[in-house]
Amino acid sequence: MDEKVATTDKIVVLCSCAGEEEARRISEAIIELHLAACVTIVPNVQSVYRWRGAVERSLEFLLIVKSSRGSFERLQAEIVRLHSYEVPEVLALPVVDGAAAYLQWITQELKPGPTTS
Repeated sequence: MDEKVATTDKIVVLCSCAGEEEARRISEAIIELHLAACVTIVPNVQSVYRWRGAVERSLEFLLIVKSSRGSFERLQAEIVRLHSYEVPEVLALPVVDGAAAYLQWITQELKPGPTTS
């Protein structure tokens, strides 16, 4: 039996920031622009990664952004514009399903707008 997997137009975007001030500034900007319905800031996450040939370790603040596919291009552009990193993390993960009332709330909080080419 093949089970059909539900899917939505909602996404969760992950973005790590260098510090609390940057995390708050980006979060508030994307909320004000209706590019995100909610941003959860998770403090003091440890990231280990390779950058320019060296293994690096950073203490960062992780943004968990609730948005939609239709808002992603503008959301990504705004994060990149405001971010201090040369190559900021901007990863969109699909939301397969969720509580109907919460998904509807996300929809209400996001303003449709022109996409950036």
